[in-house]
Amino acid sequence: MNTSFHLTRPAVISALGEGLPAHIERLLNPPAETPLSVSDQWVAGKSLVFGAVNQPLRRFPEGLSESLRSRNNQLLWHALAQIEDDIAQAKRRFGAERIAVVMGTSTSGADENMALFRWVAGQGSWAGIPLKQAQQLMSAPADFVAEVYGLHGLCYGISTACTSGARALMSAARLLRAGLCDAVICGGVDTLSPLTINGFAALEVLSDGIANPFSANRNGINIGEATAAFLLTREADFGETLPLLGYGASSDAYHMSSPRPDGLGAAAAFEAALQHAGLTAGDIGWINLHGTGTLLNDSMESAAVAAVFGNETPSTSTKPLTGHTLGAAGALEAALLWGMVSRRCNPEGRLPPQVWDGKRDTGLPPIQLTQAGSRWPHPRRIGASSSFAFGGSNAVLIIGE
Repeated sequence: MNTSFHLTRPAVISALGEGLPAHIERLLNPPAETPLSVSDQWVAGKSLVFGAVNQPLRRFPEGLSESLRSRNNQLLWHALAQIEDDIAQAKRRFGAERIAVVMGTSTSGADENMALFRWVAGQGSWAGIPLKQAQQLMSAPADFVAEVYGLHGLCYGISTACTSGARALMSAARLLRAGLCDAVICGGVDTLSPLTINGFAALEVLSDGIANPFSANRNGINIGEATAAFLLTREADFGETLPLLGYGASSDAYHMSSPRPDGLGAAAAFEAALQHAGLTAGDIGWINLHGTGTLLNDSMESAAVAAVFGNETPSTSTKPLTGHTLGAAGALEAALLWGMVSRRCNPEGRLPPQVWDGKRDTGLPPIQLTQAGSRWPHPRRIGASSSFAFGGSNAVLIIGE
């Protein structure tokens, strides 16, 4: 069993709130008014629902390179304040050269070049506004973290669409196992962007209401924005930590944007994670589902869960409260799993109720979606978080006691 890697309490910000305690409180007691909001500013002629972070973000530190200034990095910078003590402790203990950074994203700073593209569309010329190419690199969030904290270890970005955040945690564990570092700042960040939003609109999967995962009435996703970041080490004494017990991944390569209908690749990722952790399906007490609310994802995922776990393991999609945060989703949902496992964050052992209309799609396997009053079914709390992405990228993380 892999119990050698420990995740600190994560830094988290999303439409649901700021900080892990706020997220756990609102997941366990969903607010009467949704934290998501309707906007017509993103897709011409359509009013759709999004998970926006509307609060002011902390200013960048003085002297930061212009190439690293983007809203994506500012959202990351704002959240990282929650784990700066852990980062400082790791730097003192291991040294700046032994701390790696791996961050997932899909938008990065692409929006910083919107003014250029509008200029070109209007003027027909590339002259007049400079291209800010460095700001839209997929490595920009990781480069930003390394610069602001003065770190000199391995540093890179991961962009595998909606598995990016989960894949960043997996890569962090592999770096530690290989002895290439002693600590890794890892996670994911994505901000609302017309690039990704209009891409999903072209696929006709955006919902004009709150996402309704696994319902007969589901009709699409709500895109959101978020940051979730951890410090991963071999040590268990960085404040409150929980072990990353295992992880698994697979690649279907079934279709550019549609998941494999039978869920075999997703099931393989679940099984690989269980094998890596030295656990059985019966050891898992809760699954934080990918649960986007699209027809095909929910069908595929429920088939995979039923095949590996049966229909008795409590399962929840948290996306109706956060939106689908794309490159941040795998890390955000791992952070929510961390909070549900933690006895300090969740002393009563409750599980979040599924937010939906309760009208089950009878064509899907009847997996056990949580409701008010659901609790961890086993004395030992161990849960899984699943993420699935374009191109058949599947990723599962297991966090527990």
